Amino acid sequence: MPLSALKILTANHLRTGDVLYWQGTRWVETLAQANVFADDAAAETALAKSQKSVTANQVVTPYLFEVRQGKDGLQPIKEREIIRSLGPSVRTDTGKQAEHVQI
Repeated sequence: MPLSALKILTANHLRTGDVLYWQGTRWVETLAQANVFADDAAAETALAKSQKSVTANQVVTPYLFEVRQGKDGLQPIKEREIIRSLGPSVRTDTGKQAEHVQI
């Protein structure tokens, strides 16, 4: 049986558009705080639980994405998630990239 890829659950805050990550029973703003799922069933359970936040008009479009363990911690595999984790890409003086967050 092949190993499952590591996954993190993400969504966007409905009012601000900020990228959020799932941590237990709540949403957090940084990738480093997110729960990491090595088990597909646990990841799917978290995704199902996150639907309460959609129903409550707190977040939109929760989904799972793959990460890998790098020398500096967890890193998204796909370019889209790398960009989302750093903040808006239009100006480097705003968002998470202005805070010099490294992934």
